[in-house]
Amino acid sequence: MAKKSTVSQSPGKPAMVALYAHYNSDTAVSQYCDAHYGPDKFGVENFPRKIARISTAALEGKPRHSALNLGCAVGRTSFELATHFEQVTGVDFSSRFIDIARRIQKRGRTCYQCPEEGVLSSDHEVCLADLNLAETADRVTFLQGNVGCLETRFCDYDLVLAANLIDRLREPGKFLAGIHQRLVVGGLLVIASPYDWMAQYTPRKQWLGGFFRSGIPLTSLEGLEKKLARHFARVGEPQEVEFVIRETARTFHHNVSQVTLWQRTR
Repeated sequence: MAKKSTVSQSPGKPAMVALYAHYNSDTAVSQYCDAHYGPDKFGVENFPRKIARISTAALEGKPRHSALNLGCAVGRTSFELATHFEQVTGVDFSSRFIDIARRIQKRGRTCYQCPEEGVLSSDHEVCLADLNLAETADRVTFLQGNVGCLETRFCDYDLVLAANLIDRLREPGKFLAGIHQRLVVGGLLVIASPYDWMAQYTPRKQWLGGFFRSGIPLTSLEGLEKKLARHFARVGEPQEVEFVIRETARTFHHNVSQVTLWQRTR
C-alpha cells in the first residue's frame, strides 16, 4: 500500500489561508467528490478521466514509469493514471481532499453527500471496483502539501500533470520556471486551466495573461509559452475540454479548460 507522508508547506499568508479554508470546506468536498466520481452531466465527459486519457495517449510508445499529479484533489485522475503507470504521486494543498483520496484507496470506497435544495441532501457512494480502478490503486502515493514549493526529491517523472491548478497559485510564473526539474528530458508536462484569474488568490502582477501589456492584449497561453520556452516545446495544438461542477440538484457550472502539452527538451 502507498505510504502516507507529507510535503513541506510555505509560511501562511492571507490568500493561502483563504484558499486552504475553501478547499477544506464541506462545499468543496461535495463538489469535487461529485466531479471526480459522480455521473457525467449534460453529455460532458468526466474531466479527471478525460485528462488522464489525453495525458497517457500523448505518451504512446514512450516510458510510463512514473507520473506526478499536482492538484490531485480527491484522487480520480491519479487512480486513472495508475492504470497506465508503474507509480503515481498525487499532491494537493487540501488535507481533507488527501484524506478522502487515501480513504478511497484503503477501503476501495467511500460515501459523500450532495446538496439537493435548501437543507436537503442526497447520499452517494464511490466504489473503485465499479470504475475498474481497484486493481492498480496501490500504485498511488497521496501527499498533502503546497505544490508551489515541492521538495527536490520530486523529480525524474515521465509525466507531470497540473490540471485546473495554475490559476490558483500565488506565483504561477515561479512554479513554471522550475517545473522542468520534476521531469526527465523528453518527459511530458500537461497543463489544463480555464485561466480563471482571481486577485484574492493570485496577485494581479503574477497573472500569466488576461490583461493588456503596452496596449496589446496578452493571453494566458502566450504567457505560458514565454515561461516554458527555455525548457519545453509545445506538442500539438491546445485542446478545449469541458467540465461541469454541480452546486445543487438544479444549479451547475459549465466550464472549459484549455489543455496544452509540453515536452521537456533540455
